[in-house]
Amino acid sequence: MPNLTSKLSQARLDGTTVVIEPGEFVTSLEEAYTLQKQVFQQIGDISDSWKIGSTSAEAQAALGTTEPGAARIPKRFCFTSPADVPIFTAHDVKLEAEFAFLLRADLPPRDNDYQRSEVAEAVAGVAPALEVVGSRLSSGLTGAGRYAVTADGGANIALVTSQFVTDWQRFDLPSHRLLVTLNGTVRAEGEGRRALGDPLNVLIWLANRERKRNGLKTGETVTTGTCSGLLEIKAGDTVVADFGTLGTVQANFVDAATIS
Repeated sequence: MPNLTSKLSQARLDGTTVVIEPGEFVTSLEEAYTLQKQVFQQIGDISDSWKIGSTSAEAQAALGTTEPGAARIPKRFCFTSPADVPIFTAHDVKLEAEFAFLLRADLPPRDNDYQRSEVAEAVAGVAPALEVVGSRLSSGLTGAGRYAVTADGGANIALVTSQFVTDWQRFDLPSHRLLVTLNGTVRAEGEGRRALGDPLNVLIWLANRERKRNGLKTGETVTTGTCSGLLEIKAGDTVVADFGTLGTVQANFVDAATIS
C-alpha cells in the first residue's frame, strides 16, 4: 500500500491526519506490521528504541485485542529527560508513564522461548519513562482499531527516558508506584503491575516475539506500556512522573508547528 505508507509517514512529520480510503484498509496484523515497517523505512531514521503497547487490560479492551503490540521508535522522536518535546495538536496527543529497560546483552534469534532469568540477565537498567501517544489517523486513537494503530507506529509520537538505574533488581517493579503531575497538579498514579502484571513480562514478550525475527540488540531501549492510563496534554504543558526511589522523568511540550 505505497499510498497509505506515504500518507502515514508524511503525517508523522508534518502534523497532518490520514483518512484511510476504500481499498487501503488494513485487514490483518501481519499486514499492519508490514505497513509499519514500510512507514519506518520511509521516514528514514535509525532506531535503538521499542515501544510496547496494549499491555494493560484497559488498553487491550479499547483496541479490541488480547495481546500487546510492538513498534520501533525513530531516533528523532527519542529524548532524554528533561526534554522539550514537539507535538502536533491534530494528532490527538496523550501521555503515559511507563517503565523502560535498557539491554546490556543481545537476545538473538533462536528456536526456543527465552526464559525469565535469561531476559533479566540481559537488562542493564530500568528507568522512568514518558511515552507520548496519539494518532495520525482521522478516526483518532481509540476509533481506529488494532490493525490501523499498529500500522501507524503503534500510536507512538515520542519517548522520553530518564537515567537508567543499574541495580534495578532491588526494586519490586510490580508494586512500584508512580505519580504523574500536569503543570504541578497530580493527575494520575499507578504501579508496575498494570503492564502485563510486571514490566519485565513485557520485555519477555518482546524477546520471544523478536526471537523469530531479528532478535534484540545490546543498547536497545524498550518501554513497556502505560502504568498510569492516558493523560491528555497540549503544547505549553509540563509533565513530571515521579517514580519515587527510581527517579523522575520530565517533558515540556511545545507546538511542533512553530518549529522551523
